[in-house]
Amino acid sequence: MQAAETSIDTNEVAKFEAMAAEWWDPTGKFKPLHMMNPCRLGYITAQIAAEFDRDLAAPKPFAGLRILDIGCGGGLLSEPMARLGAIVVGADAAERNIPVAQIHAEQSGLEIDYRHTTAEDIAAGGETFDAVLNMEVVEHVANPQAFLSTCSALLKPGGLHICSTINRNPKSWAMAIFGAEHVMRWLPKGTHDWSKFITPDELYALLEGAGLEPVDRKGFVFNPLGWSWSISDRDLSVNYVTAATKSDA
Repeated sequence: MQAAETSIDTNEVAKFEAMAAEWWDPTGKFKPLHMMNPCRLGYITAQIAAEFDRDLAAPKPFAGLRILDIGCGGGLLSEPMARLGAIVVGADAAERNIPVAQIHAEQSGLEIDYRHTTAEDIAAGGETFDAVLNMEVVEHVANPQAFLSTCSALLKPGGLHICSTINRNPKSWAMAIFGAEHVMRWLPKGTHDWSKFITPDELYALLEGAGLEPVDRKGFVFNPLGWSWSISDRDLSVNYVTAATKSDA
């Protein structure tokens, strides 16, 4: 079968290939993600629980739910979803990320279906999911609208799409690029391209264009004094996340 047309940007994939071995080092190049991860997980689990009427206090609250973590990297989100009982597929276009994720999952006693593939190829295979996690990926693809349309196609009717990215404004350049890459050196220079950042209103329009209904958006806010992240209802100026649903019809 011929591979589906892809929205992958090969230059962006190469950046993450070069950092693959550091995914599980909380002090390495992915330190910002490790610091943000509790916030991301709190938002994701709350949205999934609300959408599918699940009790997060239950032993395996996501049992029976099929979740796709697109752009899974080393598995920082795939593993918690599996621990909560979900059937997880973790997919990444950067080939070197997959063995890193597989080894860590095995060491953690978790069964996760990790694949070196693209969203387009998964969709071409006819697979669908209850939820698609699309975190810090859309700002790295060649065609955001095509990519989000593929994510929509991967959702079952009534499914949930969660997408986080970075706003485009002077503050986001100062914090996400100048601060994170040049001052703190959390990320290699050139990891992000400010021109590919997406404003919340733009993302809502892209989601609607993909046939999804945006239902929520929140900010992930970094506090340099407390060296911590929190979720904000109002401050979407840099990092932010959205939730959108697919119609049952």
